[in-house]
Amino acid sequence: MKEKHISKQSMDEIMKAKDRTRPDAPERPSLGADFWKEANVVHPESPKKQITVRLDADMVEWFKKQGRGYQTRMNAVLRSYYEAYKNAS
Repeated sequence: MKEKHISKQSMDEIMKAKDRTRPDAPERPSLGADFWKEANVVHPESPKKQITVRLDADMVEWFKKQGRGYQTRMNAVLRSYYEAYKNAS
């Protein structure tokens, strides 16, 4: 990980940060404090593998417009699809 992209922020700074929720995001009820009492950090079973892949330019630009971490979000979308269909065949 490149440390130049890591920054420390106080809780006050985090609370004052701009809301990055998409304007068209559907309304959902809050998870509530109890959710976080039972939440677990899930680490991948194996390290990520660097590959070369060709993707539609408009899709890549859309993910990039969402801000830093776009590759992680793309990976999360692929993982979600994988988890939904891995036992289908």
